[in-house]
Amino acid sequence: MRITMIGSGYVGLVSGACFSDFGHDVICVDKDQSKIDALHAGRMPIFEPGLDQLVASNVAAGRLTFTTDLASAVAEADAIFIAVGTPSRRGDGHADLSYVFAATEEIAAAVTGPTVVVTKSTVPVGTGDRVEAILREKRPDIDVAVVSNPEFLREGAAIGDFKRPDRIVIGTEDERAKQVMRDVYRPLYLNESPILFVGRRTSELIKYAANAFLATKITFINEIADLCEAVGADVHDVSRGIGLDNRIGKKFLHAGPGYGGSCFPKDTLALLKTAEDYDTPVHIVEAVVKVNDSRKRAMGRKVLHALGDNPRGKTVALLGLTFKPNTDDMRDAPSLAIATALADAGVTVRTHDPEGMAPAKAMMPDLVYCADAYDAAEGADAVVIVTEWDAYRALDLARLKRVMAGPVMVDLRNVYQRADVEQAGFAYTAVGR
Repeated sequence: MRITMIGSGYVGLVSGACFSDFGHDVICVDKDQSKIDALHAGRMPIFEPGLDQLVASNVAAGRLTFTTDLASAVAEADAIFIAVGTPSRRGDGHADLSYVFAATEEIAAAVTGPTVVVTKSTVPVGTGDRVEAILREKRPDIDVAVVSNPEFLREGAAIGDFKRPDRIVIGTEDERAKQVMRDVYRPLYLNESPILFVGRRTSELIKYAANAFLATKITFINEIADLCEAVGADVHDVSRGIGLDNRIGKKFLHAGPGYGGSCFPKDTLALLKTAEDYDTPVHIVEAVVKVNDSRKRAMGRKVLHALGDNPRGKTVALLGLTFKPNTDDMRDAPSLAIATALADAGVTVRTHDPEGMAPAKAMMPDLVYCADAYDAAEGADAVVIVTEWDAYRALDLARLKRVMAGPVMVDLRNVYQRADVEQAGFAYTAVGR
């Protein structure tokens, strides 16, 4: 099939590369000429394990190309995916759909025959209706069906998630569009990946509901972690004890400094705005957003407390900046709030992250960026694990202690066992343990 992917960011590039690996002919479109030039040179605009090899192999096979010329890319396409950004709109938290509608206008001007337009971007309920209205108004002469097909990709595991999905959600009641989407995803039939055909508005809501529920699980276990600290329980064992219940499941029950990234923060806010627009409050999600915001600030206070009564003038080694491992995504990362709290208290922050230092420097230029974990710990009064990268899971504690001014570890991801750290001579602070 001939597939056009509008938007060559995280979702568009991963999806386009995977579709081409299925054997489809894929054109990825982006307005950013520098991004397209980089892709032609084999340089990825994002860090995602395995993506560079996947792109290179399909470019070499002639199935994957990149362009800034949207008109030529959509003219003869069987399916046109809109995978542009929908960031939170300043002021009200609603999803900014300007990129989606701009892409729709350009599609309407360029399409030449029957096609299916698919919203891959995360969009509020009713967006597909507006996309369809624009296309109908601009091109009443063309047979175009509009489909919702939300993505459920985890940063750091996106290729595996795309090729071995839990489910494929397709929102349409148009029979021709259903057949086109079956053809698009036909290679996944061998994996018996379930395809769920639903109404378009239902599909749009599934994405937000799924992310809000996962954000709720994270926030729930973080509050339980606070209770564990107060009563002398261990949140690791609590998580395991409840996660073994099949009705609950163990995923997203790891206590830590709060959720961040490209999805949960903006999607929970967008869901709140949708609920507000329809006068149907979702109080649980409201509480999740509020608790998660305060959680990140509380982690900063936790580090300051571990430094003692007078933290001003001390130095902290912050290990991990991205919101999770195996990505360079700094959006709403807990490290931002933690580093700000430390700096406001007069603490010098030395830091390291395997992939996130370049984007972090643009956001936090006053931090000291270091070559590795031990460099960051040089002369530090405390080391703080913020992101659970593999590089921080087996640190040489004796070496770490030798280079530090004070042997304090604050483990915000519960990577280590207390007995091991204390045996190495550290004062150890964890989360909910």
